Amino acid sequence: MTTVVVPFRSGGKTRLPTGIRAELSLAMLRDVLEAADSVGRVRLVTDDSAATHIANALGVEVVSDPGGGQGAAVVSALAGLDGRCLVVNADLPCVSRRALLELALRCPALVAAADGTTNALSLPAPGAFAPLYGQGSAARFEGAGLTRVSIPALEHDVDTVEDIGRLTLPVGARTSLVLNQHKLRLASAS
Repeated sequence: MTTVVVPFRSGGKTRLPTGIRAELSLAMLRDVLEAADSVGRVRLVTDDSAATHIANALGVEVVSDPGGGQGAAVVSALAGLDGRCLVVNADLPCVSRRALLELALRCPALVAAADGTTNALSLPAPGAFAPLYGQGSAARFEGAGLTRVSIPALEHDVDTVEDIGRLTLPVGARTSLVLNQHKLRLASAS
């Protein structure tokens, strides 16, 4: 069975406007959790009560974020698991079940973001994870033996309003609702 680990940090997305930051972050998280739920077991690792509430409503297991960054959070969430694992960031608005299934099949693999960081990993087992996140992490994960793959629905993360304007693929239902409420346009809608 594949387990999907989703890290979510409270107070993230600081480059988004204050008025949409939390709402959009939680909408993207919900879309990621719903897509992941159709792929296998899901574990959310977080310190955020609103994220925990969403996970509980979806029947997703929650692991407490121990602090110390994304690497430490993922290590904590992988503890006690066996078998194939996906690690999928919570800020992927175009995520889909199909994209996650493709990632699982391409194991061991990574999907990089445009800035050279890492959006998603496909690991043959939890022990294959190394906490290599941060600037340039995609190259470090590649150097550790993961194959860089292109899965467009997983390549686009949202850190700024400009990132939203560059999205050309359909976004999840919750994300779409928030973007429409705030009158934010996607590149595909221009």
